[in-house]
Amino acid sequence: MKDHSIQELIALALQGDEEDETAWEAIRELHDRGGDEVFEAAVGLLHSASSRERGRGTDILAQLGGRKRSDALMAKCADEILSALATEQDADVLGSMGVALGHLRDTRAVPALQPLKDHPDEDVRMGVVMGMMPHRDPVAIQTLIALSRDSDEDVRNWATFSLGSQAEDVDTPELRDALFDRLTESDMELRGEALVGLALRKDPRVLEPLRRELESSEVVVLAVEAAEKLEDTSLLPLLLRLRDRAGDANSYFRSVLADAIGRLEALA
Repeated sequence: MKDHSIQELIALALQGDEEDETAWEAIRELHDRGGDEVFEAAVGLLHSASSRERGRGTDILAQLGGRKRSDALMAKCADEILSALATEQDADVLGSMGVALGHLRDTRAVPALQPLKDHPDEDVRMGVVMGMMPHRDPVAIQTLIALSRDSDEDVRNWATFSLGSQAEDVDTPELRDALFDRLTESDMELRGEALVGLALRKDPRVLEPLRRELESSEVVVLAVEAAEKLEDTSLLPLLLRLRDRAGDANSYFRSVLADAIGRLEALA
């Protein structure tokens, strides 16, 4: 990819479907290459009549400059996306814009995306979650709380993750209640995100649901992480029992379990 021109990379970025790996490899190369020429090409795509091109222009601007991007460049990219967002109607492009604004961490994204939280397309609502994730102001948190109750499971999952562990510095009764409401989910990962969020905030209501998770026949790593974060030594016997039957677990699960046991043993 490094031998390709910018126009060749743009052409590759526009090929295939949304998840095409070659297209994303080209987009990542454009991110790393950066510069005014890439910026102008991406802006040109953003204002195309083609929704496909507008979406890819958004994807390029989202992380233009790679890891070395400056605050000024991020603001410049956000300027373009926020301006285009005001008139965009295509659901796929709106979703991409939400994700992009999350990468750009621009506070102006909060009021711009908030009206889209009730959009009929779940991909747009997912974009709102991603766009709100870096922010801690009350509007962002309230929007994430609303989306943690979304009809789409993936949207609920990411909103719960955003509230639970990504916004751990925010602690309100309403946020805790939103996390507690997710403990009845059928999806173990979603319940796990809620467990971690409540455990981080030392909410006493999480102890019994967490105990039930650790006693179940299938335990997700998030439940073990929650046990470590809660720091309640009454969970230590359950973790030790889990260790005795964790022979088939992957190395990451065993590592997290060992850390949780070590933490609770130090507190005992």
